[in-house]
Amino acid sequence: MNHLNNDAMKQLFTEARTYSNWQDKGVAAETLRELYDLAIMGPTSMNTLPARFVFLTTPFAKQKLLPALAEGNHTKTLSAPVTVIVAHDPRFYTHLPELFPHASGADQMFANDETLSSVTAFRNGTLQGAWLIMAARALGLDCGPMSGFDNERTDEIFFADNGWQSNFLINIGYGIKEKLHDRGKRLSFDQACTLI
Repeated sequence: MNHLNNDAMKQLFTEARTYSNWQDKGVAAETLRELYDLAIMGPTSMNTLPARFVFLTTPFAKQKLLPALAEGNHTKTLSAPVTVIVAHDPRFYTHLPELFPHASGADQMFANDETLSSVTAFRNGTLQGAWLIMAARALGLDCGPMSGFDNERTDEIFFADNGWQSNFLINIGYGIKEKLHDRGKRLSFDQACTLI
């Protein structure tokens, strides 16, 4: 497999940033579908695909989220073209007969072990949220992932009917580069890694 070129590396990693300020430029519904179709190609354990994404694209939808947001996140969220609630479905395993058909009974393994099911849903749903960020960057979009909201309140507002559980939020659109802060330091390899 070929190594990505330097421009691709910059777009995905070295020059990609977390944005809080957004251009007044929308993101088409077709682009969000393309974004999802890319993100789901990333690996998850046993192809569980537990993540669920709620794309808030209208002022009405943003206002629904507002009571659950920390005040410091109001402006950046209201001005972003799209806010994604990255959630997961605790009952993801009901889809395993279709998603992982070569392992008969995989759905019952999770159905009969609530701890395993919960850990799997959260871990792999989080991983899928990261894949969504990378897919957005690959499509030329900027992202502003964030916490700073009340998960329980968000779940009451958006997921009372289906039992999904929110994890984190991602604002998506076209960021204003001139309003970025200097990039924060990163830990060196020797600080964060061990070779054994």
